[in-house]
Amino acid sequence: MVHTMSKQDTREDTRPDRSRRVHSAAFKQELVAGSLLPGASVSALALQAGINANLLFKWRRMHLRSLREASAFAANAAPLLLPVTLAAPSSAAAASAVSAPPGHSIGAGSIEIDIDGVRVRLRGTVDAASLRCVLQALRERA
Repeated sequence: MVHTMSKQDTREDTRPDRSRRVHSAAFKQELVAGSLLPGASVSALALQAGINANLLFKWRRMHLRSLREASAFAANAAPLLLPVTLAAPSSAAAASAVSAPPGHSIGAGSIEIDIDGVRVRLRGTVDAASLRCVLQALRERA
């Protein structure tokens, strides 16, 4: 089976020094969107459209890169700063907050500790010694 592209899918560059086809943005977007669907075969889509699979992979990379850059820009565009106040934690609450054995690493995730109106949030991998130091510093500042 041979697929013939319509005039709206592609246009020939009329300059004598160029022999490459120039594809419309709509044609590229349609193929990229189809290739991002679960279970889609990029090679099969490219074959049906009459283009090289490497070209479709390139368009996908460019599309995904632009999405990452746009989300990174949005995340950095307006930083959100929240007020922080410290209150004196009770020694019993600070001692009971660290329950991991010495040297044991607490897995990735999020930890929230409320101690007498003070909330400590830890994200990512946190070892017990580091957590102990943070809580000790809070106790000393109060």
